[in-house]
Parts: sequence; structure tokens; C-alpha cells
Amino acid sequence: MNLRNYLNKIKPNFQEGGKLHAFESIFDGFETFLYVPNRTSTSGVNIHDAIDSKRIMSMVVIALLPAMLFGMYNVGYQNYLAAGTLATASLFEVFLFGFLAVLPKILVSYIVGLGIEFAWAQWKHEEIQEGYLVSGIIIPLIIPVTTPLWMLALACAFAVIFCKEIFGGTGMNIFNVAVGARMFLFFSYSSKMTGDAVWVAQESILGLGNNLPDGFTMATPLSQIGQGILPNTSIYNMVTGLIPGSIGETSVIAIGIGAFILLWTGIASWKTMSSVFFGGVVMALIFKTLGMTPIAWYEHLILGGFCFGAVFMATDPVTSARTETGKYIYGFMIGAMAIIVRVMNPGYPEGMMLAIFFGNMFAPLIDYCVVNQNVSRRVNRLKK
Repeated sequence: MNLRNYLNKIKPNFQEGGKLHAFESIFDGFETFLYVPNRTSTSGVNIHDAIDSKRIMSMVVIALLPAMLFGMYNVGYQNYLAAGTLATASLFEVFLFGFLAVLPKILVSYIVGLGIEFAWAQWKHEEIQEGYLVSGIIIPLIIPVTTPLWMLALACAFAVIFCKEIFGGTGMNIFNVAVGARMFLFFSYSSKMTGDAVWVAQESILGLGNNLPDGFTMATPLSQIGQGILPNTSIYNMVTGLIPGSIGETSVIAIGIGAFILLWTGIASWKTMSSVFFGGVVMALIFKTLGMTPIAWYEHLILGGFCFGAVFMATDPVTSARTETGKYIYGFMIGAMAIIVRVMNPGYPEGMMLAIFFGNMFAPLIDYCVVNQNVSRRVNRLKK
């Protein structure tokens, strides 16, 4: 209540005629983040809901927390494991090392992305858009832990400007912002995003962790498969996520908790999410039957960024298909394409990023075809 009263007291300074009117959009952004706006429409027919887009974005961030927290632990786990000192390290030491390694990336992502959002809103005299609340935490979770901060900053700036603001902002963008950032890094600085030397933090932080030898490498299971090597990782490690990989993409359990939250709250579409997995299962079974992949079909679903992409990125309501039938087609396309890229292109063992990118590209066409088909069906019914 004291905070609400304080905001009401200073609010006139940011309104028309106030001495801080130039920063009205910034004040509005913080106010509406803390409190649901009490403004109501004065004309027309409108749908009223107790939750606005900021609350939806906040719920997605909450769903991402298990993957983020486990990712921090796994960063420390992989460092201590590589150095052979895991048995002597406490759980807290392992997690703290990962926390200190990942936190700067989250801060850079939000500082750069939100800074551009704030500046853009001030320039256009509009409200601050809330879409980056989710993208700001997803981007650090889908990159290797060794990614330099300056590269991350460039990727965030590119993604916000060219994947969102240039299209008109939140709700108007064609491509997922996090996918845009990941693709920028992959195609601009591929040596820092792929290979065997980017998945384990190799330097101690504040006396925690270990300084690994120069030239230390550790391959992910998918990269081993791409090299024709059958990984010796157990199913237990694949599911729990105790394997090298991008920060937040390794733990199926943590991602599953996030999926439950998104589905239980109705924020993510179960049609899209389940169709991604179904498409992945179908293609993985086909390739396994043809003898084109050395691992079981279900291992394709629990390795790499498949689960993370299916739960948190393919279900983005802005860039995915919006028709009910289209969601099935869109999801199936992404799941199938991710496996096709993995198996057919050994030089690119992941596949989920490109699959979501092309899914975003074809989502409007999918919706267009579904709507036209429904219109034609109704017209034909009337003619009978």
C-alpha cells in the first residue's frame, strides 16, 4: 500500500505537463509491471481478463526458473567433473560457481535488451512493451556458457531491433526474438557456438571451480553422434541433464516442470507442444527404421534443445500458428524438421533452432491455408 501511494504521489510528474513527462513511458512500464492497470475501456465491445500480457510473461519466466537453476548447477558440475574434483566439492560450491558464471549473461541480456526497449519507447512516445521479459532470460539459456559477453550483447541488440522492433514491436514480430539472437551468434561466430571447446566453463571464479588446461574439450552427445561416435551417456544423465550443452537446455525434468506450469495455467498451447513431440517421434522412428541414426528414437527427444524448444519457444503465441488446426501442422513441422536436420546434416547436430525459424516463417501461410479451407468448406456447404 505504501508503494502504491508513493507511485500515485509522483505520477503527476510523469504525466502531460509534468517536469518528467519525457520519461512517461518508463514510469508506465514500471507501474504496470508492479500493478495491474485500473484503466477500463469507454466504448465498444471488449473482453476483460484478470491477467494482462505482463502477467503472462511473468508466468513464463517463473516456468523457466527450474531450467535456469538446474543449468547453473550443471555449469558448475561440468567444471568440477572435468577437473576431477567433483567428489570433494559441496553442492553449494558447485551451484555457486555456475550461478556466478551464468548471472553476468542474464544481466547483459536484460540490460542491453531492455535498454533498447526503453529507448525505442521513448523515441516513439509509446508504452514500453513487455515481450523481452521472456526473451531476456531465454537467450542466455540457449547459448554455451563460454560465450563472450560482448557477443551476447551484440546478439541481443540485433534480435530486439531486427527481429521485433522493426516489425512494430511485441505482437507484430514474425520471428522469435531468442531464435534470432541464437542464429545471429551461430552464423556470425560459429567457432564460439559449436565444437567441443565451448560447453564447459574453464576458469575458476572467485576461487570457486577449477582452471582447466588450455585446449580442454568436451563434446555433447549430439556432437559425438554427428562425428559418428556413439555417446556413452546414460539415459539417467540425459533425463536429469548432467551432460554438456547449452546452459538451460539439458534437463528434461526441469523443462518438464516448466511445461506443466505453462499447460496448467493455459499460457502455452498443448496442441502446439504435443505436435512438436509427435513430429519428432515420427521422424526419429523413420530414421531409426532405415538405420540412419545410431541412437533410439526417444533419445532424440531428450538430447540437445529439443525439449526446451518445444516447450518454451515453439509455443510462443506471437510467432506460432494461431488457428487451432494450424497449431497441429506447425508443431509437427518443427518436430519433424529438427530431427531431419540432425540426421541429414552431420555438420549441424542440433536442428531445433532452424526448425523453429522455418516454422515461424511458414506459420502465417499455415493459418492462411487453414482459414481459406474453412471458408471454402462453408461456401460449398451453402451451395448444396
